[in-house]
Amino acid sequence: MKINYAAVAASALLYWLLGGLWYSPFLFGGKFIELTRWSPEQLARIEAEGAGAQLALAFVGSLVAAYVLAHVVRYTNAETAGGGAKTGLWLWLGFVVTSNLNTVFFEFRPVGLYLINIGYHLVAFLAMGALLASRRKRSEAKAPAYV
Repeated sequence: MKINYAAVAASALLYWLLGGLWYSPFLFGGKFIELTRWSPEQLARIEAEGAGAQLALAFVGSLVAAYVLAHVVRYTNAETAGGGAKTGLWLWLGFVVTSNLNTVFFEFRPVGLYLINIGYHLVAFLAMGALLASRRKRSEAKAPAYV
């Protein structure tokens, strides 16, 4: 199966950078911190330790998500940005929304935190799906879904 690895890397970077923007003070960072209910001591410790390792792991997670989404875009034969975004929407709805809802039910996290988190993934999956589908090589776009 042919995968456009440059598009995978670009969409992973997009996912990762969008996360940085989404959780920044410019968008939802303040509300996110409020809803996590972290104590001032916890926040001070997080700031003192830095987030280098977490950011690196988040990028690896972005790469995995982009790679899997590239396969699903191929399986669905999405050839346009709209088709790729639709594929991203269905994956988001089927896996992100449902699996993260358990954090509200069983971990008793605030619904607002859930909405911030799944909102980020919605925008990211739509954008990644659109990018991946629009960057498919046209010679393989009409190939059978399973090879």
